[in-house]
Amino acid sequence: MKNSHISCLLFFYLLLVLATSDLIQKSCYEASKGNHANVKLDFCVSGFKGNPKAKAAYGVADLVLVSIETAIANATAIGSKISKLLDNKHVGMFARNCFKDCSELYSLAGFSLETGLDAFQAVDYGTANAEISAALDAPVTCEDQFKEKKGLVSPLTKKNNNFRQLTAIPLAFMKMVQQ
Repeated sequence: MKNSHISCLLFFYLLLVLATSDLIQKSCYEASKGNHANVKLDFCVSGFKGNPKAKAAYGVADLVLVSIETAIANATAIGSKISKLLDNKHVGMFARNCFKDCSELYSLAGFSLETGLDAFQAVDYGTANAEISAALDAPVTCEDQFKEKKGLVSPLTKKNNNFRQLTAIPLAFMKMVQQ
């Protein structure tokens, strides 16, 4: 009798895991198909792997929350990376100014994402969309800072590209929630 209960619980657990995996796959596919912000399917799916909150998601709205939280954490991590780069005494003045600008951009992006998260939770999709869209400017503007000086390559390019993806994902998911 005990084994049948355990088997039944295991079966339902596996169904839940498969359903969540399917939700992530389908949602990421739809986000990449719409491609309004160049969401990459593989990046989207892999971004949710190993995230317990994503695995517990029941719908796309839950994935919006998880993806915004992930983008906030990433903005904070990039800000920390920039601080470490600014600590390097061998960084030239132009690069230092670029890093300072990027630091400010990512600080503002984190604030915009937090405001967008609050707005989404309050079902104020217009504000959520505007705030999260504003955060999309940080990686582009940060990269542009370095491009102004010929021969200076941004050490943040990969991080900027990843942040852009991480910020585009909740925007795409929000469109699905609103449909």
